[in-house]
Amino acid sequence: MRRATSRRAARLADMIMHELARIMVEDIQDPRLQLITISGVRLNRDMSVAEVLYTHIHGQSEELTQALTKARGFLRFNLGQNLRLRFVPELRFTWDSFLEKMVYEQKS
Repeated sequence: MRRATSRRAARLADMIMHELARIMVEDIQDPRLQLITISGVRLNRDMSVAEVLYTHIHGQSEELTQALTKARGFLRFNLGQNLRLRFVPELRFTWDSFLEKMVYEQKS
């Protein structure tokens, strides 16, 4: 995925990140997604795909991935309603391994 580098894309990615975090805290009823943290959003060049980086206090699991996949439509619909976007990008969830790498490098 070729990433967007424009200010507009950065602003939209930031808005999506904050709104997804708010939706996760206030609107999601799935207990598997309660302690999830949205750590970043990256958009592709035409802003049709948003790669959502996330972490969870209990680590990465298949159950968490399934819960995010199941909630994808709900999240996308709420993004469109709350941000008043004409076109809401497709959401792709990716585990953010940055913190794990930093902890591992400090131990070495």
